[in-house]
Amino acid sequence: MTELQQAARQALALMDLTSLNNDDNDTVIRELCARANTPAGHPAAVCVYPAFVQSARAALDEQGLAGKVKVATVTNFPHGEADVERAAAETRAAIAAGADEVDVVFPYRALMAGDAEVGRELVEACKRECGDAVLKVILETGELKEAGLIDRAGMLAIDGGADFLKTSTGKVAVNATLDAAKILLTAIKASGRDVGFKAAGGVRTAEDAAAYLQLAERVMGAEWITPAHFRFGASGLLGSLLETLGVEQDKGSTEGY
Repeated sequence: MTELQQAARQALALMDLTSLNNDDNDTVIRELCARANTPAGHPAAVCVYPAFVQSARAALDEQGLAGKVKVATVTNFPHGEADVERAAAETRAAIAAGADEVDVVFPYRALMAGDAEVGRELVEACKRECGDAVLKVILETGELKEAGLIDRAGMLAIDGGADFLKTSTGKVAVNATLDAAKILLTAIKASGRDVGFKAAGGVRTAEDAAAYLQLAERVMGAEWITPAHFRFGASGLLGSLLETLGVEQDKGSTEGY
């Protein structure tokens, strides 16, 4: 097995296989969950809109993946408003619907306007609603742009109780980049907290995935890179990983993330 194939196999197990499109429906979500059941293994999670959490759970059960593949969803998505009560209510509803993990958008525009405290408050409120469920905080690093702001957002999210720092919604012009990933991984290491990292949006090839894995290994060490600490948020990536591994697949929908 080549180094790229090894990276592809590792990346597959770290994926949040995602469908966050305006035309999603129960059929699309069932197909997404069927794609998660590959001859090369399965992703860590599927990520869907809150309305499809129950559909995803049922579809994963049909695939024999219940308890093996988590169901993630999104809140305060995609715009990242600075409405703490609304974000908390959406998160509460997502957990009640059966989500194992919640990816909440940090109020990044508020931070850019000088209000740092609302970001920490929003993360704290959503973490309270999550309880033992995993909370990933989407920082929208491509909109923050400046290294100082990205680092500040990451530290505020960590202080608020984030379980993961996630780069992006996948809905803006610039999503995951290696530069932003390095800033966030460095912030996680400096914090000394048990916090993971998720690269989302624009990670489309096995080569892309390998570059992020190499970066994470340099900053955090190889042993750190497990589904408990590292994820890729993507839809189109799965096809490239399976192609690299020589596995035929049902193409399905690979748009929108």
